[in-house]
Amino acid sequence: MALTVWLSLLTASVVISFTPGAGAINTMSNSLAEGWRRSIWGVIGQQLALIVHVIIVAAGVGLIVASSPLLFDIIRYAGSAYLAYLGLRLIFARPVAAVTDEEMGQRLAEGRWSMVRRGFWVNLLNPKAIVFFLAFIPQFIKVDQPALPQYLILIATVVVVDVLVMWGFFAVAAKPFQRVTRTARGQRTLNIVFGVLFLAVAVLLLLVH
Repeated sequence: MALTVWLSLLTASVVISFTPGAGAINTMSNSLAEGWRRSIWGVIGQQLALIVHVIIVAAGVGLIVASSPLLFDIIRYAGSAYLAYLGLRLIFARPVAAVTDEEMGQRLAEGRWSMVRRGFWVNLLNPKAIVFFLAFIPQFIKVDQPALPQYLILIATVVVVDVLVMWGFFAVAAKPFQRVTRTARGQRTLNIVFGVLFLAVAVLLLLVH
């Protein structure tokens, strides 16, 4: 991959990663609930989904999804339903009692694999991501050159950029609000805020074609 092409890929990846979406909401929610360090597990799950999206497009399956309204809608409804489930789960979650800093550190944490799975499904169940990669990838893959090295460079670039943006920006952006989570009222407020954001993204996934 030529340097100029890679720089274009890098720039596009940065812009895409900074665009708020379900992944950013999930990352900030994890950072608030589990802490900045542990939020990396959700980010890892989201990257696994990005890799699957690229593989789907590279294998030609993405074109089938994009050209089949039924299959596209099935994935779209499943993704919307999952985001709505996450939103409602947050909204109706019972806050824990007010805790001290020491008790916060001793609080039972969500399992890392649970966070990975949730991050994976949040990103995977978005058919628009497949359609986006269908339009995005051909701009950076030259058909007259070996495909595998180009796809590896593309995946590495997209994943590294997204990890840096998600963990280095969105997860960090949530840290100032962690003090709020030390009270039941603060937890309730933040749960409702992020629950509503998940529901809003779920509705957008249904309405925006």
